[in-house]
Amino acid sequence: MLIGLISDTHGLVRPEIAGVFAGVDLIVHAGDVGGHAVLEALRTIAPVEAVYGNVDDAADPELARERTIPVDGLILHVSHGHELGRPTPELVLARYDGDILVFGHTHRAVIWHGERDAAAPPRTRRTIVNPGAAGPRRFEVQPSVARLRIGRGRADVEIVPL
Repeated sequence: MLIGLISDTHGLVRPEIAGVFAGVDLIVHAGDVGGHAVLEALRTIAPVEAVYGNVDDAADPELARERTIPVDGLILHVSHGHELGRPTPELVLARYDGDILVFGHTHRAVIWHGERDAAAPPRTRRTIVNPGAAGPRRFEVQPSVARLRIGRGRADVEIVPL
């Protein structure tokens, strides 16, 4: 399964996102959506699962605080990360369960791989991803998204600059 990961759009859907996400089975938005027009535009590409961020309306029924999505035998968990203050892979790992943990908020793309326990079998490897910010350019950071491929109990992810 191929999943598009996006965060921190802040109301902007860059035209190149359609090409980067062409062929994905699902888009997961890690918050700071910035309005329903963003979700509608993404839904023209693939189904969307989204959470709210600190600039979104927490009462919006289309946006959850967090989502847990089973995918090909793995569990994907997504939240924005603002609930952790300044989220890092270590903070996300300590707070949430799942095989693949997705967060946003920092606007900085990150991929982190690690084991749940040094004595655990390789199947318990965890992947943490912040796809970066796909919205208006801020903080001197290159806008980006990520593509996540899941199959045979394994997750492979790449950051795609926009």
